[in-house]
Amino acid sequence: MRIYLAVILSSLLIAGCGTQVTRMDVNETIDLSGNWNDTDSRLVAEEMITDVLSRPWISNFVSKKGHAPAVIVGSVRNLSHEHINVNTFVADMERALINSGRVEFVASSTERGEIREERKDQDLNSSEKTRNEAGKEVGADFMLKGQINTIVDVDGKEQVRYYQVDLTLISMADNRKVWLGQKKIKKLVENAKVRY
Repeated sequence: MRIYLAVILSSLLIAGCGTQVTRMDVNETIDLSGNWNDTDSRLVAEEMITDVLSRPWISNFVSKKGHAPAVIVGSVRNLSHEHINVNTFVADMERALINSGRVEFVASSTERGEIREERKDQDLNSSEKTRNEAGKEVGADFMLKGQINTIVDVDGKEQVRYYQVDLTLISMADNRKVWLGQKKIKKLVENAKVRY
């Protein structure tokens, strides 16, 4: 009987220590560690999108060329002290800019390689009516590049984390920088155990 009771109590204790998952709104701000997180990524994307769409580079280009500018994403480098997935806010920016109807994006070099392989396969295996020919790609007018930098100031159990995201839009025709975007985020982190 004692063994049976011990097994039941052990099972209850183990069940009580299990993982608990709570679903929440993706726009809810939760900052557990003070590190870069989804809220920071969203804030950067929102501010950069608003800024890039409000600047004269688009209307200047359209008045000269008569069509929406085509943009390609170059490297956005993480030069910070922590791992940051830059693809989240870059993807948010691409989506918002494309959906604005004012900017077009062309495939990255990695994506183009895959598409070109498919085009070669179509050339051999698809009907004439449905085949997509090579040599009809749209070239990019501008390249979006950038970087993320951080400064961390630590004193005892407190630290200030400063993030600066800089994005640049560069003309492919003549290397002119037509837009410079910048977003700064500063956090005070107070921990019993400071992490770097």
